[in-house]
Amino acid sequence: MSLVFYWHPMSSATPIACALAELAVPHDRVRIDIRNGEQRTPEYLAINPNGKVPCLVVDGTPIFEALAIHLWLGARFGVAQGLWPAEGTPERLQAMSWCAWSYVTYGPAINRLRLASSGGELENAAHAEAARALLQELLDILEARLRAQDWMVGPAYSLVDLVVAQVVGYGMHVGARVDGHPAVARWLGEVMARPAMQADA
Repeated sequence: MSLVFYWHPMSSATPIACALAELAVPHDRVRIDIRNGEQRTPEYLAINPNGKVPCLVVDGTPIFEALAIHLWLGARFGVAQGLWPAEGTPERLQAMSWCAWSYVTYGPAINRLRLASSGGELENAAHAEAARALLQELLDILEARLRAQDWMVGPAYSLVDLVVAQVVGYGMHVGARVDGHPAVARWLGEVMARPAMQADA
């Protein structure tokens, strides 16, 4: 199987770089310089019409959107390594739910906070406060999950932890602190300490 990973360091491609490292999946990397607009060249748009990173090309067919890539990597490589639940299990349903929650529910709330507190024309103190309140409610949900069990799905670390932790960790950089959520803080520290989480280089 041929895998080509299109990425830029310290970008939305970082979680995929970490997942590939966690799974030890052989692949080729192509760096796309998003600072210079390389993601909008005709050559790259022919691979990923969204003009963004990450993109993973599997035997000539591209998968774009980080969440889609995570779910494919988990199903294709993670099950055999005990890092992703098997098809047909309750844990697989939970894995899909929490990964989607992180990208579809938590992620947009982070972006609301970032835009409302960015110092630009969209800055709005009331909107920023509303976004912080929403994020605290979402962190309460995650806290309850991680008080009930040490890891997101099942008794051991999995790629679900990597996916959710990457989003929560990014949120901390824009002001979505996990203070007051000790189970989340404990879990986040353990996930971020894994060697694979330093793989974006």
